[in-house]
Amino acid sequence: MPIPFDNSFVNLPETFFRRQNPVSVGAPEILRFNHALAAEIGVDAEDFPPDVLAGNVVPAGADPLAAAYAGHQFGGFVPQLGDGRALLLGEVVGPDGIRRDIQLKGAGRTFFSRGGDGRAALGPVLREYIVSEAMHRLGVPTTRALAAVTTGEPVQREAPLPGAIITRVAKSHLRVGSFQFHYARQDKGALEKLEAYARNRHFPDAKTPLEFLDAVIEAQASLVAKWMQFGFIHGVMNTDNCAISGETIDYGPCAFMDGYHPETVFSSIDRQGRYAYANQPKIALWNLAQLAQTLVPLVGEVEPLEASLARFDDHYAAAFTKGFSRKLGLAKPDADFIVKTLKMMADAGVDFTLFFRRISYGLPIEDLFETKGTAAEWQADWQARTTPETRAGMKAVNPVFIPRNHRIEAVIAAATLGDFAPFEALVAVLETPFEEQPRNADFENPPLEDERVLATFCGT
Repeated sequence: MPIPFDNSFVNLPETFFRRQNPVSVGAPEILRFNHALAAEIGVDAEDFPPDVLAGNVVPAGADPLAAAYAGHQFGGFVPQLGDGRALLLGEVVGPDGIRRDIQLKGAGRTFFSRGGDGRAALGPVLREYIVSEAMHRLGVPTTRALAAVTTGEPVQREAPLPGAIITRVAKSHLRVGSFQFHYARQDKGALEKLEAYARNRHFPDAKTPLEFLDAVIEAQASLVAKWMQFGFIHGVMNTDNCAISGETIDYGPCAFMDGYHPETVFSSIDRQGRYAYANQPKIALWNLAQLAQTLVPLVGEVEPLEASLARFDDHYAAAFTKGFSRKLGLAKPDADFIVKTLKMMADAGVDFTLFFRRISYGLPIEDLFETKGTAAEWQADWQARTTPETRAGMKAVNPVFIPRNHRIEAVIAAATLGDFAPFEALVAVLETPFEEQPRNADFENPPLEDERVLATFCGT
């Protein structure tokens, strides 16, 4: 059976995209295919041979296109960005009734490439595959990785690197920047069509543009609260990387914290700390304000949009407090105790994942603190706020394993030399992040001093 494409975005006006076939590559080979995801979205591995996953062959029913969007990048507005190295093959509706995009990322130059080569190096493809699938297993809304292929061709960055392409699956690739593109052109008709399309696709219970904004706000507040609960730092929260669906999108210089500190930054291009860990909720609201601005022509008034934005803080605080209360096994939500705990962790630079892992499993935490008595005093206070039942639930929300930065870097280094065994091993461990795996206990460990990763890179 052919891939059951059921394309809808392509029915919007052609100002929304540019049709284009992928640019073929020399010698594609499948690095990994995600059979579980294929079954979830209702496709067969047989329909995705290397030539399809590399863009050499366009499958029947596909209608490849590069989407148009704009965006604020580190606060500066760029009126035209668009898919510079990605092509939407089409959409499928899975057995669960959910419509999803299938996109090739790294498929060659497009109308929107702005001088770029449109390609992806192997390292960023492996990072996105590892982290996006780990996020899914952790329960964080995210785009997914259906497959990764090597191209047999080098890409030029600071030095020649092996080329690769990732096949990405998402509820859609609509972004805040998608709306900004048409708003910047004062095209009210296009905004009306895009808002109606996005609302019907993602939030069918919403009936008006204002209700649509409310739904996006709630989705983003919930998403960022989940990021915070796992110590995840996106790294480039530009408006073109803020998905309307509430999924995490674009895993460039992302990272999970080791030692906890709210001002942690990994992205090599975030020199001012705009997208530091603690700033993520504020930036999410800032991005949503840019979305609200594009809806002014549709709503007709500013005040209702401002009122919707004002509710973000409550949505976020509720999700954050509920999530961290579960991580701590608290008998009832306690924002003050959460703040106290995080401050104690920051003061000591405690490993974020290891701290919650140990208290979940009743393991000692004294060695995580330099100041004698800190852990004992905190534990007495903590135990008074928990019950055996609430403590038992902590294992389900505090992972044993995360995709630690030094592990990802080791995977990339090995793969660049042709050894993909570390990649397969890490992906396998992260498939069950909440379960103890005695044979893989080394994957729990924070980096040694000489293994620490201080900066991560975008890859473009």
